[in-house]
Amino acid sequence: MLCQNCGKNEATTHIKQIINGDMAESHLCSECASHLGYGDVFSDFSLGLSQFFGGFLGDVMPALGQSNAVKRCEKCGASFEDIAREGKVGCADCYRTFYDRLLPSIQRIHGKIKHNGKTSTATPEKEKVETVEEKIEKLQKQMNECVAKQEFEEAAKIRDEIKALQGGENK
Repeated sequence: MLCQNCGKNEATTHIKQIINGDMAESHLCSECASHLGYGDVFSDFSLGLSQFFGGFLGDVMPALGQSNAVKRCEKCGASFEDIAREGKVGCADCYRTFYDRLLPSIQRIHGKIKHNGKTSTATPEKEKVETVEEKIEKLQKQMNECVAKQEFEEAAKIRDEIKALQGGENK
């Protein structure tokens, strides 16, 4: 696959970005990736999770570090600076205590304002109730398949079920 940027070299860097549920893919050669700032994405594998998440939270600290009194969580005693440095929230109450300071970082990480938990966005809606006509159509297809397979006894049972539905009886 050729680079989507220059169209000349073989693409060696493949980037997937999901922003607010929309996925965009880019396929770049190493030169274009470096030029666009993707060259050193994994250059320092010694980066720990605390440094990674702390980096997200640390950007907020200078703008918010204006008050002299350090606000701490009443339950665990963690300050926002502790959370930003360690990259870990001390307890569930920290989210309430530092909501206004954590919100910009959470939005940047998740891309959404509201966290939906571990539910899929593609969850099926309410189960559709099958109409009599749809059920008859489905049974006719099953009956035709049984006839094709020469399963005549099963086809006869399905035929009787169709007749019962057409006569107004529900099974």
